[in-house]
Parts: sequence; structure tokens; C-alpha cells
Amino acid sequence: MASAVAGPSTKPIHPFYCGVCSLPTEYCEFGPSISKCKSWLEGKDMNEYQRVWGGSIEDRIGTLSLDKQEKIEADAVKAEKKAEKKAELEQKKKEAAKITIKRSERTKRKFATHIHGLDLFGIDLKKAAKMFAGKFATGSSVSKNPQGEDEIVVQGDVGDDIVEMLRAQVKELKGAPADQVVRVDVKRKQAEEAV
Repeated sequence: MASAVAGPSTKPIHPFYCGVCSLPTEYCEFGPSISKCKSWLEGKDMNEYQRVWGGSIEDRIGTLSLDKQEKIEADAVKAEKKAEKKAELEQKKKEAAKITIKRSERTKRKFATHIHGLDLFGIDLKKAAKMFAGKFATGSSVSKNPQGEDEIVVQGDVGDDIVEMLRAQVKELKGAPADQVVRVDVKRKQAEEAV
């Protein structure tokens, strides 16, 4: 009787996810903040910490020359500073960003509402446009504005309702701050008639 050859395991794998970078702990070294991930994991689960990091960096790179060790450590510090700076800049950009709700007149009694800047806060514009269309029972789409940036265009004068939805953090609008909304009213230019 022939012996069976062992194949790949059929047991499910349950990865351990980092609470800082949300990657599996094996991939924290590729994330934005290595030292924060290491200290979080060390406080959370020492066995997992030992499995992933296996002691100090000197133990793991002990076979390298001293110059290479110093270069690796300097590169790690440099990468971490760069990631911190990038996160800081993104936070400042988010704080300076504004959500613009513009009402434009199409004809004498018809209006369109243009919402710009939601994508800066991680809002999926297509999902938000679909939600607006369902909520207001009107047309809503994502289109480019004259500056070439994406915006949501909703048929009708619904700016006040959208501000209320932002305040209530409704479904797809979670994460968009209601205190950073700028309202703009654009009047339709009257065509000058030649005499």
C-alpha cells in the first residue's frame, strides 16, 4: 500500500492584524510607522512579537558588516520620519480642505446643486451620488467641474438638506466634517439682447 503524500494544509489561517497600521503583523515593516507597530505589538501579544520580530535588530542582522548594519538602521529611521511627515501633511491638508456646496440656476425656477471636496475626506463620490438620487428622488451624477476635478451634481435646490445630512453623518457621508462646508450661490448670467 502506497503512503499518501501530504499536501497543503486545509486548516484556515487567522492572521494577526496590527492595531496601528492595520496590516498583518508580518507586513508592519512595510507600513508607515515601524516603531509604533513594534511597541503596540509588544504590549498586546509578546508571543506574536517574538515570532515576528524575533528579538532585537542586532540579533537579526548580526551577520552583516557594521557599515551595512548602520546603513539599515539609518534607512529605517529615515523612512519612519518620511512617513510621519507624510501623515502630518495629509492631516494638515484635510484640515484646510473645504466642502463646497454650490447652487446654480439652470432656468428661472430650476436649480442644480454642485458638491465639491467630499473625495478629500475619503467619501466615494459614486456611492454618495447614488444615495442623493435615492434620498431626493432626482437626478444625481459625478462629473468634472471646469477646474477638472470631480464633483457631484444633484438636480434641485437641496443644499440645506445636504448640510443636514453631513451633520448627521448619514451612511456614505461618515467622515466628512459639517463644520468645513462653504455655501456658494451662482446666479445665471442674463444674455444681453442686442437692440
